[in-house]
Amino acid sequence: MSIDDLSPRQSEILALARQTGRVSVDDLAERFEVTPQTVRKDLNDLCGWRMLQRVHGGAVLSSGVENLGYEARQILAQDEKQRIGLKAAELIPDDCSLFINIGTTTEQVARALFSHRDLMVITNNINVAYMLRPAPSIDVIVAGGQVRQTDGGIVGEETADFVKKFKVDYAVIGVSAIDEEGALLDFDYREVRVAQAIIANARNVILVADSMKLERSAPIRIGHLSQIDTFVTDQTPPEQLIDLCQTAGVELVATL
Repeated sequence: MSIDDLSPRQSEILALARQTGRVSVDDLAERFEVTPQTVRKDLNDLCGWRMLQRVHGGAVLSSGVENLGYEARQILAQDEKQRIGLKAAELIPDDCSLFINIGTTTEQVARALFSHRDLMVITNNINVAYMLRPAPSIDVIVAGGQVRQTDGGIVGEETADFVKKFKVDYAVIGVSAIDEEGALLDFDYREVRVAQAIIANARNVILVADSMKLERSAPIRIGHLSQIDTFVTDQTPPEQLIDLCQTAGVELVATL
């Protein structure tokens, strides 16, 4: 099955999913003036052809081996990420040092930290550095390495080596997916090496991830939920992940 074989409506649904990362049955039914049953059939077809992946109430881009584009990730779960950012920032005191890694959710944490005092922020995210540069009481240190053009992330062995020079109070990390066994997953092995170095060189690790990350998959393992100190998300996760957090002593913070 190829894109040329799709109906015009299916092609437009796929295009919308690529723009926003997620489509819903109700929105599509209203947009195309068809019944929800018709939309579900289109989504089932697209999922059967491995172009989309079904989630509750709609579908997302199929996981595959490639992440969503940066613009799509910025739009996806925007309100949830903002709430997560505000909550995570509340956990970080003034007068401390921290890592902030790549991700649209970690960027929301950075935005919420702007008024903190006497912070040292080490980041491999150019967007975070740009956000915090004007902050009157935050020193920003940017990691060296290759700048990824797609999203301003700085990745590679040089970046991981740079991170290892520090031992900070807190780390704020994001991931592309969390599986049902608690594995933390991502798409770019260069980014994964940096994230692993960040986890290893922080006294307290805060994972920030919206609930959609539980519906996706990615091919490269960063680590495990048990390596995290605090997990900030937007909804209460499934019982299995709650049990994992309790067993490992991970503080679970849900914004809803």
